[in-house]
Amino acid sequence: MTKPRVLISDKMDPNAARIFAERGCDVDVITGKTPEELAAIIGQYDGLAIRSSTKATKAIIDAATNLKVIGRAGIGVDNVDIPYASAKGVVVMNTPFGNSITTAEHAIALIFALARQLPEADLSTQAGKWEKNRFMGVEVTGKTLGLIGAGNIGSIVASRALGIKMKVVAYDPFLTAERAIEMGVEKADLDTLLAKADFITLHTPLTDQTRNILSAENLAKTKKGVRIVNCARGGLIDEAALKAGLDSGHIGGAALDVFQTEPAHTSPLFGTPNFICTPHLGASTNEAQVNVALQVAEQMADFLVNGGVTNALNMPSLSAEEAPKLKPYMALAERLGSLVGQLTTGTIPRISIHVEGAAAELNNKPIVAAVLAGFLRCQSDTVNMVNAPFLARERGMEIREVRTEKAGDYHTLVRVSVKTDAGERSVAGTLFANSEPRLVELFGIKVEAELAGNMMYIVNEDAPGFIGRIGTLLGENGINIGTFNLGRREAGGEAILLLSVDDAVPATVLEAARKLPGVKRAMALKFV
Repeated sequence: MTKPRVLISDKMDPNAARIFAERGCDVDVITGKTPEELAAIIGQYDGLAIRSSTKATKAIIDAATNLKVIGRAGIGVDNVDIPYASAKGVVVMNTPFGNSITTAEHAIALIFALARQLPEADLSTQAGKWEKNRFMGVEVTGKTLGLIGAGNIGSIVASRALGIKMKVVAYDPFLTAERAIEMGVEKADLDTLLAKADFITLHTPLTDQTRNILSAENLAKTKKGVRIVNCARGGLIDEAALKAGLDSGHIGGAALDVFQTEPAHTSPLFGTPNFICTPHLGASTNEAQVNVALQVAEQMADFLVNGGVTNALNMPSLSAEEAPKLKPYMALAERLGSLVGQLTTGTIPRISIHVEGAAAELNNKPIVAAVLAGFLRCQSDTVNMVNAPFLARERGMEIREVRTEKAGDYHTLVRVSVKTDAGERSVAGTLFANSEPRLVELFGIKVEAELAGNMMYIVNEDAPGFIGRIGTLLGENGINIGTFNLGRREAGGEAILLLSVDDAVPATVLEAARKLPGVKRAMALKFV
């Protein structure tokens, strides 16, 4: 078996390359390439490991014809075109926890630097002045910290702030009341936070919803003398409004580790009194750089070798431990999706995935992605589990997920239903011996079949002599039958026949089958 090939295109801890090699990957470390030079070599690699220098643009992704995963050693993925990578079926991973403590500590350091005017006091003292009365600071004890974003880094900042006896008010749309109690913070809306906070720190990603979350309007709502720290993403603060607030004295101080445009060689904020800045140092400790390099190597190697998906931004997570248990379910789900995709025509506005029994106890996101991949692969051979959900949404499909823990006729069941012009159509399957995917129901008819290879699907009237006629037709055309699976609604009613055959059924044979007495529909199926 050929080993996956990985390119490390940015400087990172050398132990990353060692981990790739130890876990079964061939790895090359080639840094400092121009975009054109990178595009010329990227086509031979399955994985691309980067930090912030490499830009995984549309052009690079187009050139990466074998690429399966991009791993960012760090949190921010502004340098990766995630929507285009998703459309091309490339997994994008980051390492959100490797530098969390480092970034949180930097935010706390900037809070102290603002509170005691440390950079200005240092410059003044080293210039030979002794301006003891000029630098009158404030204590942080008892002050209120307004936390915008209470995720991984935000929660660490909250913990450290509580440790230095600050009060913490948090705004985060995803923060539950229970989690707020667990963190020891007060959950609040944004306006309440702005009115209460003596210090504000930001810990959110940059999205359409968070861009300029501290706008001129919101900065005007803050308490006079507020001090603001941003170690998250440039663009969260309106920098012109921040400058105006500092100049007017409404904002008592600001410390930015990130800017809207980076590298920030110039800024109207530079030289402003009570303003501190650092060059995106949040993750810049030896420990953090080692951690993120090791983590990205472990995650990418697990994906390429074992199928595990950790910290992916465009695919459901699937741990290396989960992967073996979910693998047969994903095979079943993909085949059911493929079956319903091959048998239905026209616009499909809705697809529902219902898991029952043992399947309901599992991580269902990969099962849903597998169904969508099988369904949409009938329309394009470039579809996989990464881009299938993206393509489904692009087509305006509604995706429903239903979970029923109680087992029915089978200990585990996956059902796929689609809304069509003719009404709701569904197929269902189970696992035999917890590993062998089997179809057990097709459009309301009980029929047991293995979905594999070349098959023939026939809907006919249940009448004597039909099996002989279809067998004779296939025999006369040199088509060997592998398995023969029958199901019917009732005696003499509509029946379904699923045949596995050794080779693809020619169009001429399908047309002849459609002309047999009692046949309503005949078509070829293919499962990979």
